Amino acid sequence: MRARPAGGAMSPSTDRCEATATAPAGVGNIGVGFDLLGHTIFGLQDRATVRRVDAPGVRILAVRGDGDAVARIPLDPARNTAGLAVRALVTGLGLGNGFEIELDKGIPIGAGLGGSAASCVAALVAANALLDAPLAREALYPYAIEGEFASSQSRQGDNVGPMLLGGITLATLTRLLPLPVPDWLHCVVVHPDQVLETQRSREVLKDPYPLSTVVRHGAHLALFVTGLERGDVELIREGLQDVLAEPRRAALVPGFDVVKHAAMAHGAIGASLSGAGPSVFAWFASRDAAEAAAPAMQQAFREAGFESRAWVSPVAGPRAELVSAAG
Repeated sequence: MRARPAGGAMSPSTDRCEATATAPAGVGNIGVGFDLLGHTIFGLQDRATVRRVDAPGVRILAVRGDGDAVARIPLDPARNTAGLAVRALVTGLGLGNGFEIELDKGIPIGAGLGGSAASCVAALVAANALLDAPLAREALYPYAIEGEFASSQSRQGDNVGPMLLGGITLATLTRLLPLPVPDWLHCVVVHPDQVLETQRSREVLKDPYPLSTVVRHGAHLALFVTGLERGDVELIREGLQDVLAEPRRAALVPGFDVVKHAAMAHGAIGASLSGAGPSVFAWFASRDAAEAAAPAMQQAFREAGFESRAWVSPVAGPRAELVSAAG
């Protein structure tokens, strides 16, 4: 276990309130919904402990987790998703007090599983519990989007949205809408022993797209959302095709093509990169089908030279939850 204390940080106030919250991992984009759609999964989560203190400002006291990658997470609240989100909350509400934050990372970093977003959302949910008048979940959304900027240098809600509400959300800059999720939908998420930074993965998307590609993307998105609304597996299947990000990002993830092929060969409704990658997700019409496909997807990564971990989860995943709060 690796811990990072904040050098020179102020001692916590002896007169404080403290809350702890968790937020789950997620699948950003869901292939066809670039920067708009996402869903959460069971099995992985980040934890944030937040203290309300008299001193103004937001401080990150520690970031803990397994692996050397944790050392790359900045303690500067202006460059940390949790710190930036809670600082936006303080500013937005005009609070006179400050907050201290400790993060325990359970989601791999640079995995395309929304780890940065989970820390951000867990910290917001914990800080919100310490307010005299806590906000509704939807009201936390603008602050969560602001926090995401620290990780990707862009503002989008496809990860933080579903973490706040659970399940699948449609997340724009101004709206956060839960979408219906058929209870038979399950997913496999496979994370290879690779790291792909979000900013690098976004770089390959900068060149413009032909109008014909944009039209195809719009058609797929419309079919996909309609399929969810109707619980129609064939509409979901026809819509779950990413013609924007996946063709440009696939080369950044060695083994992606064979892993996707393994998923489709085992009856997947569709498969693509989870978030920015390198994790790969696939949707299935039952849990049994998902559990049968997971080993084949891992074997495909192994044959490409990478060990991996896999999780099977309902697509209607959990939301961030308050674990404890004390005065």
